[in-house]
Amino acid sequence: MTGCSSGIGKATAFALAAAGLPTYATARRVESLSELAAAGCTVLACDVTDEESMRAAVDRVLAERGAVGVLVNNAGYAEYGPLEEVGLDRWRREFETNVFGLVRLTQLVLPGMRAQQWGRVVNMSSMGGQMSLPGGSAYHASKYAVEALSDVLRFEVAPFGIDVVVVQPGVVKTRFGDTAVGAEQPDISPGPYAGLSRILDKRVSKSYAPSSGGASPEDVARVVVKAVRADRLPRGTRSLFKRGCYRPRARCSPTAPGTP
Repeated sequence: MTGCSSGIGKATAFALAAAGLPTYATARRVESLSELAAAGCTVLACDVTDEESMRAAVDRVLAERGAVGVLVNNAGYAEYGPLEEVGLDRWRREFETNVFGLVRLTQLVLPGMRAQQWGRVVNMSSMGGQMSLPGGSAYHASKYAVEALSDVLRFEVAPFGIDVVVVQPGVVKTRFGDTAVGAEQPDISPGPYAGLSRILDKRVSKSYAPSSGGASPEDVARVVVKAVRADRLPRGTRSLFKRGCYRPRARCSPTAPGTP
């Protein structure tokens, strides 16, 4: 699982380990994962914008487990600001993290999954992959991309016994909002979008405040654990249109094969 240093990733890694599943928790800085290591996770450095880092993490799992059983693509962040004022360097960084890293890690684990004829890819999307709000063009575009590629991948890998699940949280009370607001701040200037930027700043801060009534990271973690442990998932058209806040219709087994 990627992006485990805080928020949803940290809570989910804790939950997977507590469920008795051998869990490899990763983040850019391995020192940020000390609590997960103490909880029984194997912790690895993995920067989803760096090819060598991703290869090293996957190779470690392959050496110890033979293949990755479940990949949870969770790493991500949000760039906010008016489209005209968000520089292309920031657009590229958003897609490198939210899309290209997810794609590359998936490419790296699929050969092992195909060889063993089973596996599961869980992609963390967002309500922002189904609806768009002003000021979020870069973020929404990245999540729409995750939705589209997941739908395609689901059909491509089904013959090999591999499932693809998309989880779409709404507002979750984590430091994600701090990152989004911090990304927007440099662009608040006396330009044509200054009023919009100030409104967005206030709304994002309010949405992610502790009193917002949003879900907790643990709420999302429970959904991901169900997605990982379900014996079988809905297939075909139904899986495409009912993949929101994922609820498996099948009974969950006490343990799941492979390595999340």
